[in-house]
Amino acid sequence: MEEEQAKPQIHDKWIQKFLAHLATDRGASVYTQRNYKQALEEFLRWHLEERKSLPDWIKLQRDDFRSYLRFVGRHNLSRAATSLRFSALRTFYKFLIRYGAVEISPIKNLSLPKPEKRLPKFLTKQQMEDLLIAPMKLLEIQKQKKVGRPVSHIAALRDVAVLETIYSCGLRISELCGLRAEDIDWSEQIVRVRGKGKKERLVPIGKPALMALQDYWNTLKQPPSDASPIFFSETKKRAPLHPVQLSRRLKIYLSLAGLDPSLTPHKLRHSYATHLLDAGADLRSVQELLGHAHLITTQVYTHVTTERLKKAYDAAHPRA
Repeated sequence: MEEEQAKPQIHDKWIQKFLAHLATDRGASVYTQRNYKQALEEFLRWHLEERKSLPDWIKLQRDDFRSYLRFVGRHNLSRAATSLRFSALRTFYKFLIRYGAVEISPIKNLSLPKPEKRLPKFLTKQQMEDLLIAPMKLLEIQKQKKVGRPVSHIAALRDVAVLETIYSCGLRISELCGLRAEDIDWSEQIVRVRGKGKKERLVPIGKPALMALQDYWNTLKQPPSDASPIFFSETKKRAPLHPVQLSRRLKIYLSLAGLDPSLTPHKLRHSYATHLLDAGADLRSVQELLGHAHLITTQVYTHVTTERLKKAYDAAHPRA
């Protein structure tokens, strides 16, 4: 399938309209746009090679997608990878129905392999504490030993504020990078967050995160105001911090804190949710704080806390 992805792109008017719809009408993240684009183009190339023609999306039947599902299955992809491909196709057909191009989705009720039950990874409170101080620790190490690529004091303070804000508010990486100065209500300690599908929500932000933000802003020649991004990249153009840059720097801090560098920024969001539930927060409140449209998405975190309770019970109860 990698060989297929390396082939030249084939333009399809419906795919182009759908991608424009994702970007403008739905406000989908760049990651969703990229993943859906790849999934649809992969199906398109499969149809071209298998059926010797480009797909006529309007005339495709369920059997066509059953054939594609068998093709995907022969490549031993994970169930999550298969689900992603068909999620893109389902959303695409919902768009076609809304556009009036088709009446019924040929993928409706198509049986897919059940996804593996994977519990979300998260950091313990102590691990989180170690991570939050890692940027300043790295700065101190480099000052003393003068090794590695130098990190500016401003960048270190910014990264502390980034980590504090993600953990304090449970933000997605795209939400964090999209924050503007006017989104923070300092007196009420509330942040306005733009989530998936252009949905906005208000979330509390703790004093440590606000203090870290103020420390970072105090080092800037011109602090952010109004529509300015809260976090800037290291360029002099005051461009907003990019998710890729954030992910790369997180790997450095995870390693310095003695943690797995492969953990993604999203795991900090998992940690936020898990720690809230551990401390007694109710599931509905956590759902709203995370910006989940459906409670079932949030319920995965209850499995984490329940498993820990079971282990504690088994270890401590005399008749476990």
